[in-house]
Amino acid sequence: MRIVLAPDSFGGTLSAREAAIVMHDAWLAERPGDQLQLLPQSDGGPGFVDALATRGGQAREAAVRGPLGERVRARWLVQGAELEQARGAVAYVEAAQACGLHLLPGRPTPSSAWAATSAGVGELLLRAAGQEPGSIVVGLGGTACTDGGSGMLDVLGGVEQGRRALAGVALIAATDVTSPLLGPLGAARVFGPQKGADASMVGLLERRLARASARLVDAHGRGVAMRDGAGAGGGLGAALLALGGQRVSGARLVASATGLSDVLARGRRPGAVDLVITGEGRLDAQTLAGKVVSELAGQSHAAPAEARVPVVAVVGSCMLGQPQWRGMGLGEVVSLADLRGSASAAIRDAQAALAEAVAGIARRIGQAEGARGGVDRG
Repeated sequence: MRIVLAPDSFGGTLSAREAAIVMHDAWLAERPGDQLQLLPQSDGGPGFVDALATRGGQAREAAVRGPLGERVRARWLVQGAELEQARGAVAYVEAAQACGLHLLPGRPTPSSAWAATSAGVGELLLRAAGQEPGSIVVGLGGTACTDGGSGMLDVLGGVEQGRRALAGVALIAATDVTSPLLGPLGAARVFGPQKGADASMVGLLERRLARASARLVDAHGRGVAMRDGAGAGGGLGAALLALGGQRVSGARLVASATGLSDVLARGRRPGAVDLVITGEGRLDAQTLAGKVVSELAGQSHAAPAEARVPVVAVVGSCMLGQPQWRGMGLGEVVSLADLRGSASAAIRDAQAALAEAVAGIARRIGQAEGARGGVDRG
């Protein structure tokens, strides 16, 4: 069998690359004759640069301001660097490298939710723009900040000066959500609690974002606060839109750039892939909004039924019922929390739990092959 291993990261426990390696070793321990391809994925959050680097490019690194003002080392990626002078290169910037939740010194709190800044993202943007690429893609997700991109804009000198600094560069915001900046579905109310904000702090953050939104207008003077993706990255999406950026699906962009979309489009022809195993920390309503698992399942489901590559998801926990994940196009979902008895037990030893889950899938496939007298390669 030919298997593609394409997980996203598992929260704060395993990066996408680490998860893919665990899957690889667990599968080959059960089925050493199979052919495996590792294509770790991302929806724009942590692991965005690492996932894209599997297709080559030049990694760059710089010290920038972290979420609470401390210096952190952040990487970005340039692909097509030999074309830089012709404005042909693409620079990939990951916001979480500069202001990610994982960079906080401890658990997020109301205080850190208020203080966290996106200034380091602005520093990364200037570094990337200095390479004179044709486009800069900013992956949004997993940030500690809810500042509406004000920290980033301060570094750029404001919206107008930021537009001048990025003149001639196509700016793209790669997000996993389509949330607006403000309101019940916005950055503060939906994602603030994940960043440590209590009810009182959520209200303060919402009011700060409302004040910031007044200066976040596009080049035609139109407000951007309610546009799709404006609330991504704690409002970084809105700031990037105001700078002239366009929003795209992060999961779709990475799947395409890593070649996984082509794999799914080719379907189950002889010599093609037999199975894709993906995964993430939590399968829930946010998954349906455009995260990696739903994107890959949807791409597979779009192919004719007889040619679809089955997609299986191994997740930390599953909050969706079978009709929901079946409707996404998934053939099977394995929950590590169910396997280990609780989410906390799965988190305590995520690597072993993931290996156990993947080994179990491999064994079931082997048993099915044995029952029908061999491998059906389509």
